Amino acid sequence: MEEVKRQIRELIERAVEYGKTTIELAKLKAVDQISDVAASLISKIVAGAALLLFVLFASIGMALWLGDILGKIYLGFFVVAAGYGVLGILIQLLLGKWIKKIICNYIIKIAIH
Repeated sequence: MEEVKRQIRELIERAVEYGKTTIELAKLKAVDQISDVAASLISKIVAGAALLLFVLFASIGMALWLGDILGKIYLGFFVVAAGYGVLGILIQLLLGKWIKKIICNYIIKIAIH
């Protein structure tokens, strides 16, 4: 009878250890996924910021150049702004759903990883 009690006690202790180990494993997996998502987002933000700065300075240069050609500097800025406006409208109308789908799939891929 004592042997059965000892075996039951050991079984309970092992079950408790298994539960603790399972919880710890879940925590570690969650931390791994969160760190992966955060690292991915930070790298995308840095790359996006660099691209944004490039486009900004290229736009200023183009606006100044066009303004010089048109005779008034402010006209160059209006032309560049109008170009971005038309580009934005076209992207929204023609590619809006496609871009949304790509972004959603990318976020899902990162979260499931």
